[in-house]
Amino acid sequence: MAGGWAKDGAVSEQIEASINDELARMKARKAPVGESLLYCAECEEEIPERRRVALPGVKLCVDCAAERDGRPQDRGGFNRRGSKDSQLK
Repeated sequence: MAGGWAKDGAVSEQIEASINDELARMKARKAPVGESLLYCAECEEEIPERRRVALPGVKLCVDCAAERDGRPQDRGGFNRRGSKDSQLK
């Protein structure tokens, strides 16, 4: 149930739109291409054969890939749907 100026279902629509935006962003990420490296591009440790077969085009070992994925990614811009506070006023 929405109140004030918001129409019914506005919160659900916002959540769904946010999920769709994130899914589109993830799909747009570049996947590795080409032949897998035998040694990690960052630490030069050997990349196990099972990883090279499972992820064609892999360039990083598991540890380096986990470290890179754990780093916060810069995402510019603002919430175009407005902040939670602005919707509640």
